Amino acid sequence: MSNVIMQVNHLSAGYQGHKVIEDISFQVEQGKIYSIIGPNGCGKTTLMRAVSRNIRPSAGQVLLDGENIFKMNTRKVARKVAVLSQSNNTMSDVSVRTLVQYGRFAHMAWWQGRSAQDERIVDWALEKTGMADFANRKINALSGGERQRAWIAMSIAQKPEILLLDEPTTYLDISHQLEIMELVARLNREENITILMVLHDINHAVRYSDELIVLQDHRIYRQGDPWSILSSDVLEKVFRVQAQITTDSENGTPIFYAKAVIR
Repeated sequence: MSNVIMQVNHLSAGYQGHKVIEDISFQVEQGKIYSIIGPNGCGKTTLMRAVSRNIRPSAGQVLLDGENIFKMNTRKVARKVAVLSQSNNTMSDVSVRTLVQYGRFAHMAWWQGRSAQDERIVDWALEKTGMADFANRKINALSGGERQRAWIAMSIAQKPEILLLDEPTTYLDISHQLEIMELVARLNREENITILMVLHDINHAVRYSDELIVLQDHRIYRQGDPWSILSSDVLEKVFRVQAQITTDSENGTPIFYAKAVIR
């Protein structure tokens, strides 16, 4: 039986008639971590916005458990897919707990309030993300890393099968970047949440991902496991750098060091 839960078929999308991604196809298997990487302007965020239904594609389709995501009921999608975009400036004046409670809306009937089960899941999400002690703090009183963990808590309160993350470590210092990446990996490992994310840092991508999807010139240039990607011509052809590849002694994943820019 196939464990493919999301399928992207010949997807093209853009803005005001300008095509930003073109003819993109890939599959997402349950329980894996996928990172989309590529140079600035290659279409990473546009791809994530199309996959998460924030923009409608000009061609192709996104299938969720075999069903066209753009024809599905919004609440039904939200029970399966949680989305965390690059910047979250709304609802900054609410408490962490209130924010996380919003994650339960897709599971609530319009005529009823939050149930005891909803509150248990909110508690679980706060604990899972290390935010239980911050539950009564306002979002705008948190550090960048704490704020990102609060938004991830809201996302997992949806109890999704798939978590879509658009550059979750943007604007964070290195310690908070690692904190968020470790949290994402733990959610995948312990809760079997499938992760599809856009990452800017290649070393984060290769350390934490099962597969990399490399974009160049608005298309997929290559897809594969981290070792196959870094041992190919991707760094030279796509990122325009000469690199030295070594092995992380702790977990056996590759690490790359850029040595020179290719002009």
